Amino acid sequence: MEVLPQLIVNGLLLGGAFALISIGLTLVFGIVRVVNFAHGELFMAGLFGAWLLSSKVGLTPYLAAVPLVVILFAAGAAMQRFIIQPLMDADPHIQIFATVGVGTALINLALILFGADIRTSELPWAREPVRFAGLSVARGFLVAFAVSMVATAALVLFLKRTHLGRAIRAVAQNRNAAPLMGIDVPRIYIITFGIGSACVGLAAAVLSPLFPAFPTVGTYFALTAFVIVVLGGMGSLEGAVAGALIIGLVDSLAGYYVAPDLKEVVYFLIFLLILVLKPAGLFGVRGSE
Repeated sequence: MEVLPQLIVNGLLLGGAFALISIGLTLVFGIVRVVNFAHGELFMAGLFGAWLLSSKVGLTPYLAAVPLVVILFAAGAAMQRFIIQPLMDADPHIQIFATVGVGTALINLALILFGADIRTSELPWAREPVRFAGLSVARGFLVAFAVSMVATAALVLFLKRTHLGRAIRAVAQNRNAAPLMGIDVPRIYIITFGIGSACVGLAAAVLSPLFPAFPTVGTYFALTAFVIVVLGGMGSLEGAVAGALIIGLVDSLAGYYVAPDLKEVVYFLIFLLILVLKPAGLFGVRGSE
């Protein structure tokens, strides 16, 4: 079996998993203009939720996506309404500290409730390989990739074809002019933050058979998501998907050709280069940086 084609396929599928986490982050930043440093911890909470629903209630992780999307939407909306909204006119670093505080609180809450042990949502067939054209991929990654592409397409259609979606885009374009058009901007912020968090809930349910749950698991995914959002262009859903696929490829290739322990170094170097050479990202609007 050729190694390079297998690495490319692995990278693209991993990128699909990253994209599912990143689209929620880029949506929140693009509309609300808040950098949510609790994004990874919301994903962690979703992983624990998927484990609880599968081990205690008997739902498969994929069926757990329905309640998790609802719960995470409510959590994100509440976070925006009661924590971020009062700080919307404050300096950006105050908003950042608030989201960092929420993330820290969620980590410590998880430690209190679940301890530091690793919990895994059992779904054996998700790790079983599918073989085609001499390549082998886990079924769970194929599902994650498909869900990621469908979710992104659905979000894009929602933003472009629905009245609420057009209102969200109007707020993103000009938050000061939007109220003159009869748009309730605080309500749009709450809904957008809820949708971004719901995306994390969907990601957690789909990825729970592949990644274990523990209190600090969100840190790795959040850092990777930030690299993807900057690479693709902050606020661009299509850019988030493209950036995720690129980072997935870099992760797979660097892990094999450089060293598994240094693959993060490679795409963080890419992150720094993008910040220096093209701060708006590959698909971002000039000025979004």
